[in-house]
Amino acid sequence: MSQDFTGWQWINEPAKWSPGTAGDDLVVTADARTDLWRVTHYGYSYDTAHLFGTTVTGDARVTTTFQAPWAAQYDQAGAMLRIDEKNWIKAGVEYVDGRLNVSAVVTRDFSDWSVAPALGAAETITVDLAREGDTVIVRYGLDGAEPVTMLRLAYFPPGVPALAGVMCAAPEGEGFEVRFTSISVSS
Repeated sequence: MSQDFTGWQWINEPAKWSPGTAGDDLVVTADARTDLWRVTHYGYSYDTAHLFGTTVTGDARVTTTFQAPWAAQYDQAGAMLRIDEKNWIKAGVEYVDGRLNVSAVVTRDFSDWSVAPALGAAETITVDLAREGDTVIVRYGLDGAEPVTMLRLAYFPPGVPALAGVMCAAPEGEGFEVRFTSISVSS
């Protein structure tokens, strides 16, 4: 791991995590009953997922590679850009109905969700969020592949400071461990 975490901060710091340092992985255990969602379809709002990131103000890129022992419905991990509880984008993997899905949730007051089945049983996933002007392009790669497959292109307010980093949550399960083997935030 080459990312310098000086100045990074937690939103909803988990009970258990170990900081990645040069050559080490960032390991985070998602607490039980944590989630990120706003209103749409379910009628509830949660802002309890774990986010570890640094502030960016303009164009930026967040790329992370991670793995986890997915087990419970909606276990999730990936990359995130967050302005506040009503404006954010998360993308990564979500375990739904017994299978891995590459997933993106875009929230501007209301959440919407995009999923694509992960082909095969991917051991590692790389997710890339590229903020360019008023757009975020979400790309991914499986098992060491470069994140070149586009999942989503979404509006994101330009020039507004946002926390950029990695996230995880366990909405229905008792929690699970995510190993982030690579994290890069550049602006």
